[in-house]
Amino acid sequence: MDLGLAGKIAVVTGGSSGIGLATATMLLEEGCRVAVCARDAERLAGVEADLAKRFGADNVLAAACSVLDSAAMTDFAAQVVSRFAGCDILVNNAGQGRVSTFADTGDDAWREELDLKFFSQIYPIRAFQALLEKSNAAAIVGVNSLLAYQPEPHMVCTSAARAGVQNLLKSLSVELAPDIRVNSILLGLVDSGQWQRRFESRSDQSQSRKDWLAELAASKGIPLGRLGEPEEAASAICFLVSPAAAYISGARLEVSGGVSRFV
Repeated sequence: MDLGLAGKIAVVTGGSSGIGLATATMLLEEGCRVAVCARDAERLAGVEADLAKRFGADNVLAAACSVLDSAAMTDFAAQVVSRFAGCDILVNNAGQGRVSTFADTGDDAWREELDLKFFSQIYPIRAFQALLEKSNAAAIVGVNSLLAYQPEPHMVCTSAARAGVQNLLKSLSVELAPDIRVNSILLGLVDSGQWQRRFESRSDQSQSRKDWLAELAASKGIPLGRLGEPEEAASAICFLVSPAAAYISGARLEVSGGVSRFV
């Protein structure tokens, strides 16, 4: 199936690892020109070199900056215009989770988490909105979590923030229409560096990674019996930003292995 992405210009935040990197790579494979940003300049430089070698330096742009810096996002957008002369796709992927209950989450932690979750969406959208409005196939995908609808008591702060972000994205799907489509993906557990670190610190050092992950999936009640792969989330994102999904906006797509319990 041709997604119709060839020649499109895509921006991916948090693009130096995990789902962000998998998405950037897949978009390049589909024929997009791609700009990525991330905070870790050293790791980002390595990613840029690798992607440029594989897909051509003219098709790749990388900028070391924070999505929580409004001026930096504006400058990033200017770099994208200078290199690619426009933008068709924005994937807001930057973010992380905070493990804490209500009792042990202080005011500063609340503010930090709400700031991260909301402004990692708000600042990039503000920076790229005018460019997206000039596209004839503009799309935004916000990478969110099942916590927005299915909160966990040990992640009360993140769950609340995720719910607010989902509301924001739904509102934007109306406000920015018909010029820009806005959708989201809701992640369950996806294999990442944090799970590798937890595996390395496992209590039973004789246990294989495969068995450890299977035990983790069983303990979390994941019907498909495993964690997701970054590439599986990237596939969902690439579909939603593509012209193949031209009549989809305001939607949420679960990438969770069936672990959700809400209807």
